[in-house]
Amino acid sequence: MVDLKSKKRIVIKLGTSTITHKTGRLNIRRVEQLVKNLADLQNAGHELIIVSSGALGLGMAKLGFSEKPKDTPSKQACAAVGQCELMYLYDNLFSNYSLNVAQMLLTKYILLEGRTENVQNALEKIIEHGVIPIVNENDTVAIDELELEVGENDSLAATVATLANADLLVIMSDIDGLYDSDPRQDPDAKLIPVVYEIDDKIRALAGGAGTRLGTGGMITKISAAEIANEHGIDMVIVNGKNPDNLYYLFENVEIGTLFKAKK
Repeated sequence: MVDLKSKKRIVIKLGTSTITHKTGRLNIRRVEQLVKNLADLQNAGHELIIVSSGALGLGMAKLGFSEKPKDTPSKQACAAVGQCELMYLYDNLFSNYSLNVAQMLLTKYILLEGRTENVQNALEKIIEHGVIPIVNENDTVAIDELELEVGENDSLAATVATLANADLLVIMSDIDGLYDSDPRQDPDAKLIPVVYEIDDKIRALAGGAGTRLGTGGMITKISAAEIANEHGIDMVIVNGKNPDNLYYLFENVEIGTLFKAKK
């Protein structure tokens, strides 16, 4: 049993399916509840860092796209418009609880070896002031994720967790955790509560792409767990459709799948 309640610095990744409806438009009720719960955790003494997807989906909705555009420039435009919407949303909602947020847009080039010190310094100073960093891939100029259709925000969240010396990484998605078979196909699939080692068998359980609006899947979450675990950071996958799962986690209720790091 891992005492998650004692974890202080926590990176929480919010997937597209968690904060938007299938239409791509904002899931207002869920996001408001998520922010309320996150603010409560911050007030309880945890240091939160949020890695948020959703900019592309929000931009699509605002620009009138019914499905994800196929050309990269249109995706870039959607991401640019959606990022403004996303940060306005977080800034407005967290201010209701007297909390400030800061935007951090990163690219893999910034995170190359030897170029991370500035990111670490900025994170530390932001957190020192009691501000919640909101991190996202800069999809307007860093087009790798847009072109490759892979859930880079899962890996980004794990990388941010390592840079911030986090105690825990929480991935909130549209699934309860890792199953022993595909729960969308197999009604008898069983949730795996704890993974102590990520081997080929665990990787084989990971499926393909995620939702129509998102770009991730279980395979990207397994990759994120490998990054986090290698740096001594535990990772949990929980279903983001129920914002109260955040409370349950830090009350040490056994939900989701915990990927246990070797200390």
